Amino acid sequence: MKDFYSLSEVADMLGTTKETLRRWDKSGKLTPVRHPINNYRVYKSDDLVQFENIGFLFKDPIQDQDEPPLKQYKSIELFAGAGGLAIGLEKAGLSNVLLSEIDKNACATLRRNRPDWNVIEGDVAKIDFKPFEGKVDVLTGGFPCQAFSFAGKRLGFEDARGTLFFEFARAVKETQPLICVGENVRGLFQHENGKTIEGMVSVLDELGYEVVPPRVLKAIFYNVPQKRERVFIVGLRKDAGLKFDWPIENKEILTIKDALKKGKLYDSDVPSSLGQAYPKSKREIMEMIPPGGYWRDLPIELQKSYMKGSFHLSGGKTGMARRISWDEPCLTLTCAPAQKQTERCHPEETRPFTVREYARIQTFPDDWEFAGALTSQYAQIGNAVPINLAEAMGKAVVRTLNNYYSDSKSSSYPLFEEILEIAAA
Repeated sequence: MKDFYSLSEVADMLGTTKETLRRWDKSGKLTPVRHPINNYRVYKSDDLVQFENIGFLFKDPIQDQDEPPLKQYKSIELFAGAGGLAIGLEKAGLSNVLLSEIDKNACATLRRNRPDWNVIEGDVAKIDFKPFEGKVDVLTGGFPCQAFSFAGKRLGFEDARGTLFFEFARAVKETQPLICVGENVRGLFQHENGKTIEGMVSVLDELGYEVVPPRVLKAIFYNVPQKRERVFIVGLRKDAGLKFDWPIENKEILTIKDALKKGKLYDSDVPSSLGQAYPKSKREIMEMIPPGGYWRDLPIELQKSYMKGSFHLSGGKTGMARRISWDEPCLTLTCAPAQKQTERCHPEETRPFTVREYARIQTFPDDWEFAGALTSQYAQIGNAVPINLAEAMGKAVVRTLNNYYSDSKSSSYPLFEEILEIAAA
């Protein structure tokens, strides 16, 4: 356990801003001290124990044990995108028998990299999942966040009709997997004042699934050099007696240097690739921003002209005109690296991250190729679940299934080849 944590490290761990920490300093919630060696402003670990969501950092380390699957566990994935979640689950030991995706470029990406995967391109509402009933262990999907229109205190299965979550729930109903896993953006907890996620839990409960209290997982605690957060919803089939434990967090936080340079994550520097460029006016602005800096590092008149009306609004808006430093994780990647309000500038060069740099920040393997125009490639990567985060979730799922099948007396488990025949039919 470290004795001291910097302002940036604490902001990253808590998922808040440096400005918020400074306000907490003034209010007495936190008490910064000076580092005994370099005199930097830091926080003592004893002062951070109060925050329950990072309490694991101050306990004895627990190793997240890798468990190979006892048998070939089968999965179906909806809204598969460019394969972030699918790759992670594959690395954990799951074998998918069907991936559904509507975007043609994302489908081309999946087929290019995994020609043997059964990729169904088009509207998920047109897929009949009944042939897979009782023949898959896991069903996953990163359904978009949509509001429900319903009256009453509980949302029923039919009440969700018309949303893409309904299609996820329909696939669960028709296949009856042991485990279903939904993932979404952190904002799902606040969407419609919490009614949306409550409705999702209600529907899965109606379908016979006990939902583990949904949780936000911070990617920086799962070997991802990025401050991305994802909500995971895990449903366990009630008649199976399953027990699920969330993946164990890592204490070490990786940085952009770990992503782009040879070291802990990759055995070589990032390969060269195409990337977007800033227009001349933005480049002139970004050249003035130091590593780790943002628009407030500009001269005051440039701050006003660049931010326009946003200059007078509250909040730090630290993602605007932001240059990432080598020694910090990247801010959450977006689908367009050069647009205003979401700049993610390279630490040394005045440009957005390239496609391969984007992919590494999401922990994609270097040999994973992306199809489509440059804008589509950025969008596919920006929308993906980080591979290492997905792998951590996959390992937790495998442990759950191992426990189930090690206690199970059933011998009627279908062979993987039989499932592939069903998928091809």
